[in-house]
Amino acid sequence: MADRSLRGIRLGAQSLQSEEGVVFMERTEYTYTCTACGRDTSLMFAADAEAPETWECRTCGAEATLRVDGTAVTVDHSGDKTPRSHWDMLLERRTIPELEELLEERLQFVRARRGAGHDVTKERLSA
Repeated sequence: MADRSLRGIRLGAQSLQSEEGVVFMERTEYTYTCTACGRDTSLMFAADAEAPETWECRTCGAEATLRVDGTAVTVDHSGDKTPRSHWDMLLERRTIPELEELLEERLQFVRARRGAGHDVTKERLSA
């Protein structure tokens, strides 16, 4: 350590370690083409890693597909689940006539409460 002095070194800016004896992992470059804006994105993966079929475009955020040998890979979206809305889940539990009946009951309750509350405020004002 005598030959390396910490004096005058910007700590954190430079590493005191060397790259001697370091064996880097083999890498493979993959190219993804955006379906919306058409831009190419090149990414490096480990040679033994399986590259995903899609990647998010860095510029527009749309889906970019993997290109192998100049042609885009076809992505199978058949297994993707479509998101269900609250309305879809509600219709799984109730029918439209049941929902209309519940709505009418709730509206009557709210109207009765408003009417009763309105009478109470009149009594308080007159007292």
